[in-house]
Amino acid sequence: MTRDERPLRAVPAPIWVALAAALAAQLAWRVAHAPAAPSAADLPPAPSLQALRLASFGEPPVLARLAMLYLQAFDYGGTNATPYARLDYARLTGWLDAILELDPRSEYPLFAAARIYAENPDPARSRAALEFVYREFFADPDRRWPWLAHAALLAKHRLNDLPLARRYAAAIDRHTRSANVPLWARQMEIFVLEDMNELEAARILLGGLLESGAIRDPDEARFLQLRLEELERRLAARPPK
Repeated sequence: MTRDERPLRAVPAPIWVALAAALAAQLAWRVAHAPAAPSAADLPPAPSLQALRLASFGEPPVLARLAMLYLQAFDYGGTNATPYARLDYARLTGWLDAILELDPRSEYPLFAAARIYAENPDPARSRAALEFVYREFFADPDRRWPWLAHAALLAKHRLNDLPLARRYAAAIDRHTRSANVPLWARQMEIFVLEDMNELEAARILLGGLLESGAIRDPDEARFLQLRLEELERRLAARPPK
């Protein structure tokens, strides 16, 4: 390296921002002036991780952000009446997976999967995005739990799939260890079990949570104790089988 050359990491952050903005603007211009809009189903397969690393020139987080810009700009050139409705979700999740491997600390691929692509009105595509979030959660549960919590809510309220919501909620409870994970996230499985009318399972989980000593806030402990007593009353009121 000559004295006039500098490593990429020495380039100021504003220059990278300007580069990303210029790339996004170029993509938008090309889409707006394209003679024929491509089908969103034409999303190409994701490059290999090795190819992406070579193309990053030692700056994987920068390339990861540019790849996300490309991925989201691609659909705007498609012939979709509803955004993302016709994307090939196998290829889409392949891109998200590659980008996340390129920059594992980035939360944007998981945010996009849970908050954008999972909103697809097609249940099969929505499930594919949610399953991507579930698979990637296990690589870093204490940082990635918010996106799996959102996935549980979507499974419950959009897909009306309580067993799926329970699977996601249970993963948060079983695999997070950080004190920064809020108790409401760890309690999600209990609430889903109540919705499933699995009252005995909900009672066992809630009783175990109270006995564990993990709840240090007196008001929260009282609230959960009241819920436990309500569950026990509902169970007692059930006719014998």
